[in-house]
Amino acid sequence: MFPSRQPRRFAVAAFSLLAIVAAACSTSTAATGNGGKCKPAASPVLTLAAYSNVYDVYGKLTSSSGTFITDWKAKHNDQTPIFQASYGGSTTQAENVVNGFKADIVALSLDPDVETIQKAGLITHNWKNDLDASHVATSAVVFDVRPGNPKHIQNWNDLTQPGLQILTPDPAQSGGARWNIVAAYGAAMRGQVPGYKANDPADAQRLLEGIFKNVTVLDKSANDSLKNFDSGNGDVAITYDYALQQAKAAGGEDQIVVPPSTVAIQTPTVVVDKNAQEHCVLPLANAFVKYLHTPDAQDTFQSVGFERPIDVATAKKGTDNEPSIKDFFTTDQLGGWDKLQSDTVFGPNGAFTKAFKAAKG
Repeated sequence: MFPSRQPRRFAVAAFSLLAIVAAACSTSTAATGNGGKCKPAASPVLTLAAYSNVYDVYGKLTSSSGTFITDWKAKHNDQTPIFQASYGGSTTQAENVVNGFKADIVALSLDPDVETIQKAGLITHNWKNDLDASHVATSAVVFDVRPGNPKHIQNWNDLTQPGLQILTPDPAQSGGARWNIVAAYGAAMRGQVPGYKANDPADAQRLLEGIFKNVTVLDKSANDSLKNFDSGNGDVAITYDYALQQAKAAGGEDQIVVPPSTVAIQTPTVVVDKNAQEHCVLPLANAFVKYLHTPDAQDTFQSVGFERPIDVATAKKGTDNEPSIKDFFTTDQLGGWDKLQSDTVFGPNGAFTKAFKAAKG
């Protein structure tokens, strides 16, 4: 239905495959010198594993004509970094790195995916103590509806109406899917969803069950879910706000609905120490991740990627591209990701675990 976004999304898939093949086939960028110390290559290669929706913004940030590479060349005797990248579902990307994909940097959708890599021993520094807790941008979970909003969707309870067809990614593969679930759960727990009591886990579970009874497709990534919606499937897609703004900027007919209460999506980008050290690019990788927090890079996140500022209070107020949000909460206000993952939402007796089983059998 909305062809304007299709070419870019198919290009993402093709580029990801080529990047993975290139990474698998490439030789080390480092040469070992005396004493076992590595010698950086004249054109060191940095491998980035990223979640699906940040293709455009990281393409700009890693461009050969971009600020980071031109500044690095000027300060390092014309040494020219080369970036190769892979894009896919955040959780799948984290598992790929654990299973041998030699990424030097990961740009993932949520903290638990970074922790998966850390627990495997590949990230050795305390990344949560890095600048801005390693978060490089903020966004919000919103609804992508058909032009004119024919199903009159305004809040989370509207997603439970009989016969509605909802698209959202698979939480086993996609970080965005888990953000969507936490957004609905949190809005209910905060008393911001009509018909659902505040601070009542059973009612939050009831909301999730009603939503997932209407979920018709669980795609492997947020990118694939939106592509599926664009092809004419479903009445509404639950997704990132900036992904819809990108589509609108490209001429799409997507219509954004921001629920009154939604979660602040805080996305981390972290150096994979063990791989970067092995490839003799650790200082370069650290410099690039540090650069992402500069005003220059933040302008790219917001002007190219349509994301919100890192600071949640500032992000709540909106930008030139993104509307303000009435109740913009963080995962910390719900007990933190560790509790959400192991207990209240995704744990064996968590609200989503029970709701999904009841909805899907």
